[in-house]
Amino acid sequence: MRAIFEFGKNGRLRYISHLDLQRFMMRAMRRTDLPVAYSQGFNPHPQMSFASALAMGWSSDVELMDVRLTQAVDPQHALEQLRAALPPEMPVYRCRMVEDKHPALMARLQMADYRIELTGTDACKIFNEAPRYMAEDTVMAVRKTKSGEKEVNIRRITVSLRANDSALETRLMLTPEETLKPDLLVATLAERAGAVDFEYHIFRTALLGKNDDGDSVELMEL
Repeated sequence: MRAIFEFGKNGRLRYISHLDLQRFMMRAMRRTDLPVAYSQGFNPHPQMSFASALAMGWSSDVELMDVRLTQAVDPQHALEQLRAALPPEMPVYRCRMVEDKHPALMARLQMADYRIELTGTDACKIFNEAPRYMAEDTVMAVRKTKSGEKEVNIRRITVSLRANDSALETRLMLTPEETLKPDLLVATLAERAGAVDFEYHIFRTALLGKNDDGDSVELMEL
């Protein structure tokens, strides 16, 4: 049996790395009474995984953690236990129990939604650049990969992008083969627009997969 938790990473805790988050959650699990399954070997640790690493400094209310249990428990009890073990900056919103054969979260993840809040005198230039960016078929940018830097067409992996008075709302591909990070999108828009004086904060608002009909659905619902 596995428990999938949806939680947030906000406030001061958005500045901890993904590795620190893993350690943080391991300690939190030890403060609960949940029957967590542990790895074998010299240094046993809780068997857990995350849908996608969130970059340090970004905020989110849709992070997903998958924890293997040795037996089934009531989802509401699991939710209350983890809530009590975590600080307010890391709220836990939902818990869902799934069978061991349920596909791994990372295997079903395809896209993510982000809200990018922009401030500064040049922020309006970036907002104005968004529709021009979406009107093109090809926008090349250098993306970092495990094998090094590579120039790719990031427009092709930008599913949607729109601007309002204070933020960009965008949906970007997030798979092992095709991933576009929102900070690269902002940098590309800024370069195209000649924007220099601006600051931004990234907030992840959805992690998405596709159902059997091919529709985009929140990963927690699949």
